[in-house]
Amino acid sequence: MITNTVRKRAQPGKMMLRLILAASLLLFAAGLALATLRALPPLAISLRWVGFALFAAVALRRRSLLLWTFYAMLAGAELGVDAPHFAAQSHFIGDIFLRLIRMIVAPLIFGGIVTGIAGHGELRGVGRVAVKSIVYFEIVTTLGLIIGLLAMNISRAGVGITLPVVVQERVSATGQPVEPQHHESWQQLIVNIFPENIAQAVAQNQILQVAVFALLFGLALAMMSEPKRAPLVSVLQSLTEAMFKLTRIIMYIAPLAAGAAMAFTVGSMGLATLLPLLKLVITYYGALIAFVLLAVVPSLMWARVSRRGFAAAIGEPAALGFATTSSEAALPLAMERMEEFGVPRWIVSFVIPLGYSFNMTGGSVYLSMAALFAAQAAGMHLSVGAQFVMVATLMLTSKGVAGVPRASLVVLMASAAALHLPAAAVLIILGVDTLMDMGRTAMNVIGNCLAAVVVARWEGEIQQTGIRD
Repeated sequence: MITNTVRKRAQPGKMMLRLILAASLLLFAAGLALATLRALPPLAISLRWVGFALFAAVALRRRSLLLWTFYAMLAGAELGVDAPHFAAQSHFIGDIFLRLIRMIVAPLIFGGIVTGIAGHGELRGVGRVAVKSIVYFEIVTTLGLIIGLLAMNISRAGVGITLPVVVQERVSATGQPVEPQHHESWQQLIVNIFPENIAQAVAQNQILQVAVFALLFGLALAMMSEPKRAPLVSVLQSLTEAMFKLTRIIMYIAPLAAGAAMAFTVGSMGLATLLPLLKLVITYYGALIAFVLLAVVPSLMWARVSRRGFAAAIGEPAALGFATTSSEAALPLAMERMEEFGVPRWIVSFVIPLGYSFNMTGGSVYLSMAALFAAQAAGMHLSVGAQFVMVATLMLTSKGVAGVPRASLVVLMASAAALHLPAAAVLIILGVDTLMDMGRTAMNVIGNCLAAVVVARWEGEIQQTGIRD
């Protein structure tokens, strides 16, 4: 009887929210229609913002970070269109958010790995998890490179693009980029995995080096007797829990940071300048959809994991990565969601940071697409053999760039000479790189979360919450 009374009282409230939502959508649609007809610009802007204000009333009634982030992204894009000069100055909010995230990443990873190994005696499992992670990373990233190559061969988005004679100051007289190259031997890449100073690794945000130190430290603790290691393990467990609580506090400003990032992107770049390269952007997002269907879904099916449950778990981290174009910003939330999904903390803390260097799934799709786009724009015809040599080159050069801003673009520029691509053809992609970087980052986040789930299932460690019914 009491339950029925509560439901009856809740019905008018739900109906009111639906009416407000419908009104907000109608007002926003009317504002877009007037803008399309170029009639009464002040009225069009006012209608859209009134629609946003009404939608905010609906969003605030729901405790959903995903909904808040989505709303902030739309509002940020609108602000970038209506007030580009003001929007271009809003990037500092995102910078503050990223600073707060960087503040907690190192202790979160360190505490998670050490307590997982030392607290549960996972000595034998560490080697197996590392090998299985690397094998899985190589399979999915290679598949991503092939999908990107096929997508660009089908769309031929680079054909007909007119290259600029001079691309600012980033191209030398020889046509090669004058930016610092990323040419390192495979021996140096291996050396760079190991930290020489843990404080320096933390300060420089070398996540993989922090993970390696935590792994070795956890192994050393696990080899100690229980009475000697118990006090330190207890402290680190408390530290890790505190970092997760701090993550939840910081995430309250995530929607604001996402909106500011979107406003800055639209306000500083503008929408009109992106139209000539729109075909490339559409091709890339089509390739990402193909990657989801051909790699992500089969992986979930193989692991016997609920696809709907996984989608719900990675929705918020992926949206945050999409809006901020920073995998690092989504890292703490992704780790928390995967642990809630049923993946043990020590596997989450090990696999996801490792994926920063070896599992750039969204980046792999981008790299082969962008390289072939540059070749098409330059009028170069590449045979099937040459295209597979390109894939092999990109597969090798894409490893070991964790922590580098726009890492995929850095890899592409570094590989331009080896692939005999003109730098001007590569640099023309800069106009839409931010738009593609949004999808690229979101897919990197999804790919790393998926890797944690697959490896946990491979190890037989995933808990009941992540198993398909």
